[in-house]
Amino acid sequence: QVQLVESGGGSVQAGGSLRLSCAASAASGSRYIASVMGWFRQGPGKEREGVAGIYTGAGSTYYGNSVKGRFTISYDNAKNTLYLQMNSLNPDDSAMYYCAAAGRMTSLAVQLSPDGYDYWGQGTQVTVSS
Repeated sequence: QVQLVESGGGSVQAGGSLRLSCAASAASGSRYIASVMGWFRQGPGKEREGVAGIYTGAGSTYYGNSVKGRFTISYDNAKNTLYLQMNSLNPDDSAMYYCAAAGRMTSLAVQLSPDGYDYWGQGTQVTVSS
């Protein structure tokens, strides 16, 4: 079993920034290396939306259209930690943000489809006020 623990959420005014983190580990205490890791978000009454993904091997990144140019995903291999730097936040960005990991690189994972991911964190809330 894989454990993903998000942190860094909170409340911020429009135009502000937040940085989310996601620490990955295996339940046995061993190191877990995902092929692709991603960030998703889900607002009240909305479907889960792919925000950004990264291929941990080559560092290739993928973004949802609504966050391109504002959000940056990164992965620290030494710390086995995923990050999401969010700038120029607006109220539409308010949602629960989830970290996800995929054991294999698939087209679904690259396309930021939730079906392409095997493990999920519990989520961290981001609230942006106008």
